Amino acid sequence: MQFEYKLDEIDKIAEHVMKQLNSVVVFYGGLGAGKTTLIKALIKTMGGDTATSSPTFSLVNEYQTAKGKVYHLDLYRIESQEEALDLGVEEHLYGDAQAFIEWPQVIEELLPADHTIIEISGISSDQRMLKIMNNSPRSNC
Repeated sequence: MQFEYKLDEIDKIAEHVMKQLNSVVVFYGGLGAGKTTLIKALIKTMGGDTATSSPTFSLVNEYQTAKGKVYHLDLYRIESQEEALDLGVEEHLYGDAQAFIEWPQVIEELLPADHTIIEISGISSDQRMLKIMNNSPRSNC
């Protein structure tokens, strides 16, 4: 599925997107594309704290939501699969919680088969293109 949206529609988009996600969701897009902004909106949709932030320096943020625990990982600074494994990334990939992962390139070989891929690109300063690819049988993406 692919669609365009304006940034002021992010909460509505998050509600629509949330219905189509597996428990592990990876986000691709350049710096400033809107990955963290969409993740914040998804966590809000799940009944989580609206004061979420990017885990660029902490690598993993954990949130409690009405729908359970959510991990937000930012792997931008991770340089190898071994480094990701040393940090315990498998716990987040195969645990019971929702996992949103930015910059997943270094761990692609570790991802579960039923993960969801979201690609975000900027069209203009306030408009984005979103593509969702989901290999789960519960979605028609």
